[in-house]
Amino acid sequence: MKLFRMSWRAGYSVALCGLLLAGPVLAAGQDLPHQAGKIPTAQVALAYETFGAPGRALPLLVVNGGPGLSHAYLLPTDVWRQLAQKRQVIFYDQRGTGASKPVQEGAPQTLAAQVADLEALRQGLNLPQVLLLGDSYGGLLAIAYASAYPQHVAKLILSDAAGSNLHTLVHLFDEVFPETMAAEKQQKQPPVVTQAAAEASMRTHFNLLFYSAAQRDLYFKKLGPIHNVGLEPAVGQAVGEDAGKADFTPKLAGFAFPTLVLTGRYDMNVAPLTAWRLQQAIPGAKIVFFEQSGHFPWFEEPAKYRTVVEQFLDSPAR
Repeated sequence: MKLFRMSWRAGYSVALCGLLLAGPVLAAGQDLPHQAGKIPTAQVALAYETFGAPGRALPLLVVNGGPGLSHAYLLPTDVWRQLAQKRQVIFYDQRGTGASKPVQEGAPQTLAAQVADLEALRQGLNLPQVLLLGDSYGGLLAIAYASAYPQHVAKLILSDAAGSNLHTLVHLFDEVFPETMAAEKQQKQPPVVTQAAAEASMRTHFNLLFYSAAQRDLYFKKLGPIHNVGLEPAVGQAVGEDAGKADFTPKLAGFAFPTLVLTGRYDMNVAPLTAWRLQQAIPGAKIVFFEQSGHFPWFEEPAKYRTVVEQFLDSPAR
């Protein structure tokens, strides 16, 4: 099972998407309430941060991609701040990443453990129900959570999600970027993959995720130096190998909550066919294509992304 072809070549499972920034980018220069905290569990204290104030509107809980990375790669955009004007937006770091460290010695790094952590977070924040958004690998985790705890999911958004079975994930890197992939394959693999090599591979991978070169360059400008990437290869490999054994496809037909599937038309990491299959399998699910986006429509087409998500969240539940 491969999450990232280049990443596995380097000897670790890196995220379907995810980078760690140096600080709370979203909080800078705005008046929205911003809080950070931790939810203690037996195996790890789960770090979270919220934007916007609690209110009558259900909060939006965002599950980032990976596995093996923090949520901070999602933050170089105003989309979440804009959404937080109407409802609280919650991010958290999956166990062993970002500020959700250290993890108790011997604690599992599995998809099931991540689902349990997500439920512990919901309980710790005293949220009877949430609006759940899963990005990239986070889409698989969101599907796994929704399968286990459907009563706590009011609505589900799958944003360039990895799907319900990683083995059906459609990558197009070899077909679209043959020169880059050939160069990667020709490089000698060191006996031990260093952090620097892992970060270099991630940078190469991210170069392939954008529809627009100008948007790609702007993203990297906001990201900062590559050493700001928060990469936990061991976590990514362990969780990725375990997640590869799961298949939630049979569960999709039982999803009774409103579901929105989003995909960049030019996403080479998770081809739109994956999103289409999800929309077809989930009763009543809607799908929106972003015609000028790759894997990150929330960055490349932020105005449309905000409008589509907000309209879906504001619409009456069926």
